[in-house]
Amino acid sequence: MSDSLNPPAPPPAPHDPGVPVRHTRAKGEPRFPDGPKADPAGSHFERRIRSFQPRRSRVTAGQADALQRLWPKWGLDIDGQRVIDLAELFGNDRPVVLEIGFGMGEATARMAAGDPDTNILAVDVHTPGQGNLLGLADRNGLSNVRVGNGDAIILLREMLRPDALDGLRVYFPDPWPKKRHHKRRLIQPEFLTLAASRMRPGALLHSATDWEPYAEQMLDVLTAHPGFENTQPDGGFAPRPEFRPLTRFEGQGLDKGHVVNDLLFRRVPHSTAELGR
Repeated sequence: MSDSLNPPAPPPAPHDPGVPVRHTRAKGEPRFPDGPKADPAGSHFERRIRSFQPRRSRVTAGQADALQRLWPKWGLDIDGQRVIDLAELFGNDRPVVLEIGFGMGEATARMAAGDPDTNILAVDVHTPGQGNLLGLADRNGLSNVRVGNGDAIILLREMLRPDALDGLRVYFPDPWPKKRHHKRRLIQPEFLTLAASRMRPGALLHSATDWEPYAEQMLDVLTAHPGFENTQPDGGFAPRPEFRPLTRFEGQGLDKGHVVNDLLFRRVPHSTAELGR
C-alpha cells in the first residue's frame, strides 16, 4: 500500500505545560500498559460467584503513577496459570499473610510498617486502592507488601501451594445483607476448606465485620469447621488485636453506634484424611 494512502500523523498540538493532557484511549487499549490487567484470569475459569464485588471510581494522578511505575515490581496479576513461589515473589522466606480486600490500603500499610518481618500479599480488584497501596508502600519503604489483582479464590485454588500461608485476613467483607444474596458471602464452608488447605498448622485466620448478622454467621461457620479452632476460651468473638489498626471508616461506624466483631481462629494440625490426599 502506498504511503500516499497512509499519511503520517500530524504533530501533537502545543499545550500549556501547567495543564495536564488528557489521554483518550483507543478501543481495546489497556488503561495502564504496564499495570494491572482488567481481567487477569480471562475466560480460563468458570463463571461463578466471586470473592469480590467490582467497584469503579476515579484513579488519581498519583495512583496512576504508582500503578505504572510499581506494578511490574510489586504487582501480581491473578491469572491462575501458574503456581507462584512466595519466597521468589517477596525476595525472602519470611512468613506470608494473605489479605483479601484492602480498600484503599491504609490499614495494610500500617500493619506492614508495624511488622516488617511479615510479608503481606494484599488482594483486591479496586484499581484506585491498588494504586494507593503501592504509593504508600513506596513512600514508606515497605518492601514487605505485594499487591494482587483479581479473584482471591483463583489465587488460593490455582496459584498457592499447600501450607503456603502463615495467616489470612478478611476485614470488612461485603455483608450481602439481603437474604437471597447470602450465598455470595465469602466466609462459607467451601471457602474455609480451600483456605485451610493453603494455611500451615497454627496459622491465624482473622476476620472483622461491622455487620452483626454476618458476624454471627462467620462465628457459626468457623466454629463448625474441622480445620479451625477458636482462639477464645469462651468460643466467642475476640477483642480487636493491637496489630489491626482502627481505620477512619471503622471509627465513623463506631461513632454511629456500630458494633465491630473480630474473629480469631487458628488452623488446626492436618487430619489423617487431609494427609492422605
